[in-house]
Amino acid sequence: MARRNPYAQREWLPHEKPMLPGSPSTPLHSPPKRIAFGLIGLLISLTGALSNALVTANLTNLQGTFGAYSNEIAWLPAVYVMGNISINLLLVKFRQQFGLRVFTEAFLVLYVLVAFFHLFANDLSSAIIVRTAHGMAGAALSSLGIYYQVQAWPAKHRLKALVIGLTVSQFAIPMARLFSTELLQLEEWRGLYLFELGLAMIALGCVLVVKLPPGDRIKAFEKLDFVTFMLLAPGMALICGVLSLGRIEWWFTTPWLGVCLAIALVLIVAAIVIEHNRKNPLINTRWLSSGMMVRLGIVMIMIRIVLAEQNTGAVGFLQQLGLLNDQMRGLSLAIIGGMTLGIATSALTIKPAHLNWPIVTSLAVMIVASLMDAQASPVTRANNMYLSQFLLGFSSTFFMAPAMLIGIGSVVTQPKNLVSFVVLFGMSQNLGGLIGSAILGTFQVWREKYHSSLLGDQLSLLDPNVTERLSQYSALFSSQLGDPVLQSAQSTSQLQVVATLQANVLAYNDTYLLTAALALITLMWALWRLSRQRYLNWRQARFNLMEQRLAAASQESMESR
Repeated sequence: MARRNPYAQREWLPHEKPMLPGSPSTPLHSPPKRIAFGLIGLLISLTGALSNALVTANLTNLQGTFGAYSNEIAWLPAVYVMGNISINLLLVKFRQQFGLRVFTEAFLVLYVLVAFFHLFANDLSSAIIVRTAHGMAGAALSSLGIYYQVQAWPAKHRLKALVIGLTVSQFAIPMARLFSTELLQLEEWRGLYLFELGLAMIALGCVLVVKLPPGDRIKAFEKLDFVTFMLLAPGMALICGVLSLGRIEWWFTTPWLGVCLAIALVLIVAAIVIEHNRKNPLINTRWLSSGMMVRLGIVMIMIRIVLAEQNTGAVGFLQQLGLLNDQMRGLSLAIIGGMTLGIATSALTIKPAHLNWPIVTSLAVMIVASLMDAQASPVTRANNMYLSQFLLGFSSTFFMAPAMLIGIGSVVTQPKNLVSFVVLFGMSQNLGGLIGSAILGTFQVWREKYHSSLLGDQLSLLDPNVTERLSQYSALFSSQLGDPVLQSAQSTSQLQVVATLQANVLAYNDTYLLTAALALITLMWALWRLSRQRYLNWRQARFNLMEQRLAAASQESMESR
């Protein structure tokens, strides 16, 4: 049985009161309790993030287990994001109205139950249903991990807590590639879900023992909130489905993709119209359409598109060469090392007055990393990409907390915008990742077809190099095939395989160059905005100084009279 709540009936001092409704109070804790809060925060954040990462990192294995095609198995990570991005619309108000304790325990219990039912998902259809529910339950764990992390640090180091709480979930995918092979050896896909269930139960036990301090509760929900949710949630889910399946089904040859986009557009526009005309909107469209928030959203989405190079680009490239997860453990460790350095650097250097420069630095590092990867060849292996992926791992965690703090400042002064900001941040991360994978994956397929056509035109029997390569393949197969006709056919087939591999390598190099170009464009735009803002501040300061001098001169003139 859980212990009695130690914070019951306690009066909070002014500095201990929660910053916003729905967030916990921040009383002083003993050092052992701070350590416990910090470790539980890490556990909760990783538990929520690993849920999707274990599936994403093992889609090929799960495809064989469920006997599914590639376009069918792609629904598993897609529906998780659908549920995750939709439920974020209501989570903030749920915490504000029903309190942190109900929020914490209810969603963790729900998470454990969903993880348990994963064990009984014996076909793809049931797995898709359960994954959707898991995405909705897992959305609560990210904010819960941040709240626990905040309790672990004193007030003067609160920004460090925010950095760790926001970024630790980025470890999930490289960590999943480290040990998921062994989990699959237990009971195939059930090994993944058993591990997930175990983590969830440990997290639930820790939360029941070490409780968060309570926060303020207000009446938050209105009837129109649910109307907006019923419009916006399916609209965003349809967009997630299109972005996830578009490059697999192909954009211009699959009618249902266009139908889904049309329906999503109608639903989202209807929700925006309702919210724009509400007195107390769930999503403040006027605030989100302000110049600062639009620019912040664009930069965050662009960074997420560039960072998609890590999974869609580098890992996809190595998988194209035939490498499996257990052969990319060194690469995963390099990424984890880069992320760790990014978190440490961000925590030690973050300053509220200089939040833009970490974003600029991250973009510059992304450009360097992408240009390094663009030198790949058919003999490139994971160890050749350690440094570039280390740099991408660094930039993926270094920018995140400053980017969030840029927008959170106006939320503190206007708490009603909290839901709007959470939606903006969540959509920029989830949708940004999906958009990045869709753009880079589509570009890679297009460039592969282009390079294949060029290479195919050059594979002529009149070319002595082609004739020599076919002769080498014929000699290679002569010990296995006695029929010269079969030897010739097999040699031609092998040459086509090699040409296709080379075309894919060239296409991935083009993809890396695209990510470098996108990062460069974003960097130039960000530097222009910063330079312009600095110039405007300098001009305003000069104007104020001139006014002061004129006022002083006028005052002296009046006194002399």
